Amino acid sequence: MENKHSKIALVTGGNRGIGFAIAQGLLRKGYEVIITARSLDKAKQAAEKLQGFGKVIPVELDVTDDNSIERALESLRQQLHHLDVLINNAGIYPDEGVNILTISRELLESTLNANTWGTIRMVQVFLPLLEKSQDARVINLSSSYGEINGLSANVPSYCLSKLALNGATIMLAEALHPQKIAVNAMCPGWVKTDMGGASAPRSPEQGADTAIWLATEASRNEIGKFWRDRKVISY
Repeated sequence: MENKHSKIALVTGGNRGIGFAIAQGLLRKGYEVIITARSLDKAKQAAEKLQGFGKVIPVELDVTDDNSIERALESLRQQLHHLDVLINNAGIYPDEGVNILTISRELLESTLNANTWGTIRMVQVFLPLLEKSQDARVINLSSSYGEINGLSANVPSYCLSKLALNGATIMLAEALHPQKIAVNAMCPGWVKTDMGGASAPRSPEQGADTAIWLATEASRNEIGKFWRDRKVISY
């Protein structure tokens, strides 16, 4: 059983890339971190790499599967009294070789399921643990592709999923404001990851910085906003 006074964060898709860098940064700030991945093996491998930084709990969780989200909650209820930070980082970028005129309904649905509906369900399901925190924060990893002026016809499902995620962030912030749960979205920039590719100019650590700041230091009065490099940007 964890110390009731310890700070605890959960990072979806925390086994690699920006999610892994966020987990590492939060551990350095003294948080206990739950790393989720679609396979328990991948979560465990990431947890082993981070062992020297602090307490890491690996959990199998697929944000596209409600049963998987609920199983993860039940397994964590045995160990946790509360959850202080939920970072919705897991996502997919499947728009190779399609545009808004050729993309199938199935691909649109699968991307929105992973990048948008998964985030909403994570907040809904983990709300009982967030409500027990004195300083609960939710950070949704979005993208400049989700900005109204950043939409691209050649990246159809990803753009629409992040546009909808930004909308969901505004609504979640409004709905959770009475419970003093701060909800924000952030853009990590173009980052060297499996998704971003090798030519991206930013490191995962640079991409993770604003998420870590929102989770730990940002004013709790800042809610429902979209951030990049610790500054508010327009939706």
